[in-house]
Order: sequence, then C-alpha cells, then structure tokens
Amino acid sequence: MDKKNALRAGALAAGTTLMMLLMTSPALALTRDDGDDPGTGLSVIETLGLFVVAPIALFGIIAALVMVTDKTHKKKDTTSSNIQTKADAKA
Repeated sequence: MDKKNALRAGALAAGTTLMMLLMTSPALALTRDDGDDPGTGLSVIETLGLFVVAPIALFGIIAALVMVTDKTHKKKDTTSSNIQTKADAKA
C-alpha cells in the first residue's frame, strides 16, 4: 500500500511541475510592453558585488553590531548544576 501512495504522490508532484512549466511562458518576456524602458545591463563585477559581496558585508556588519552591543559578557549558570550540597549528618 505504501508503494501505491508513493507512486500517486510522485505522479501528482510530476504532473503539477509539468503543468506549471507549460503554463509559464518565458518567451513572452522577450516582447516589449508599452512604456517599458529598461536600463543598461550590469557587468559581471557589478552583479557579483550586488548579489554576493553586499549581502555578505551586511551579514558581517549586523553580526558585529550584535556582538559589540551584547550586554551579557559573562554567562551566568542559573541551573541546578552550580549548586553544591554536602551532607551535614555524621554517623
């Protein structure tokens, strides 16, 4: 019974993917719309800077700001692992 359900799920996923691919038409992206005024394209350096370097730099800046403004420099152990007890009873 599991093979039958897996086959159904696979067929459904494949059919859905196929229908999505058939319904989208990337060829229509080449036709110009009225009022469309695209600018000049980006060079390879500009593309890498915009989509690779800038997000990494922003991540680094945000991480540095979080670490610098962190108020808890010393971690406090409030759990029971730091409680020391000794038996006072003597036999």
